[in-house]
Amino acid sequence: MWAKERHQRILSMLAANQQVSANDLAEMLNVSRETVRRDLVDLAESGQVDRVHGGAVLPEPRSEQPFRQRMTAQLRAKSEIARRAAALVQPGQTLFVDAGTTTSIFARELAKLSGISVITNSLDVATTLQGAGRQVLLLGGRMAADVPATVGELTLAEIWRFHADVCFSAPVAVHPAKGAFFYDLQEAEIASAMSAQAPRSILLADHSKLGETSRVRSWEASEIDVLVTNKAAPSEQLAAFRRAGVQITTPDDHGHSA
Repeated sequence: MWAKERHQRILSMLAANQQVSANDLAEMLNVSRETVRRDLVDLAESGQVDRVHGGAVLPEPRSEQPFRQRMTAQLRAKSEIARRAAALVQPGQTLFVDAGTTTSIFARELAKLSGISVITNSLDVATTLQGAGRQVLLLGGRMAADVPATVGELTLAEIWRFHADVCFSAPVAVHPAKGAFFYDLQEAEIASAMSAQAPRSILLADHSKLGETSRVRSWEASEIDVLVTNKAAPSEQLAAFRRAGVQITTPDDHGHSA
């Protein structure tokens, strides 16, 4: 079993039980305690767990504002990002778009385009894009508690049935060394599955999310193809992402990625 798969199983077990022991993990994963220790060190360094004597617990959650309140946060930045990201879409493409406040605003820009297909778990995105000139598929599944979106095993199973040209995702944090993060495990799983079913992954993240981490890592920095951010993004952060091999595009770019 690869380390990434072990990490996901550890996080899933933590999500269900709030805490895990190293002995239980070693038995469940069929690996040595030393391997478990290294896994927990990696997860702790990325901010996804807190190590305690004999095992690990979930970090103290940073409270996340309700979805509708987050829609108005960094609104100008998100609008800049949405316009720039829509300019990357080519006629005839099929897109995966996950659920988030930034992707909800991105959908308003996509609504100005025609000849595209969009597969999404976001009710906001699907509602915004319904109409002539576009094909829209809303993924089935269980309704999330605090976000207008479908999540869970049924949603994941549906994602695996499709292949798209591009995955657009809006994580809550993106770090040039540690990767992209979500606050919620199920949202992270959706983003990972969509990314796996598209050859190109484009992340939408405003300057406040750069260099940050959150509870659950969705993918490594090396798996990010393009990061779309706003003009206020610090140059040192952008340089760090470029060194990690991530293409950067901002509203200052005119038709190309740096």
